[in-house]
Formats: sequence, C-alpha cells, structure tokens
Amino acid sequence: MAFIKLFKFEESSGLLKKEYEKGMRRAGRIWNVLTIQSQTPEILKHSMNLYGSTMFGNSNISRFDSELLAVVTSISNECEY
Repeated sequence: MAFIKLFKFEESSGLLKKEYEKGMRRAGRIWNVLTIQSQTPEILKHSMNLYGSTMFGNSNISRFDSELLAVVTSISNECEY
C-alpha cells in the first residue's frame, strides 16, 4: 500500500496554511481531500479553485444537481461527503 505524508493544520505554514484556513472557513474542518494534497500547496490551491468554479460558478447545471452529482460520485467512490 502506498504511503503519502500528510501535513496537519498545526504543521502548516505559508500557502498551505492559507489554503487550510480557507478550508476551515468553508467547511469547519480540514477534509482528507485537502490533506492528501498537502505536499504540493500550489496544486491544492488550483484544485480548490477548480472545485469552487465547478460548484459555484456560472453553469447550466443547478446548484442542487451539482450537489447531487457530488454525492453520487462520493458514494460510488466509497468516500465520505
């Protein structure tokens, strides 16, 4: 099994800490999808920008349908939502 070193909020600094703080404000906690990208804060930042654009940007898909797709995808991947 592969091992990826994860950086906790308490260990973070610079860009990683900034992204973690945004995650805390957004969700009230640091989800695993953030910590799995903790070794490359630049990629984490761009990933979260993509997420924000996908979920909250201008789209022909309603917010309800976007959330529903996220739930179905998470269930299919056996992930917590």
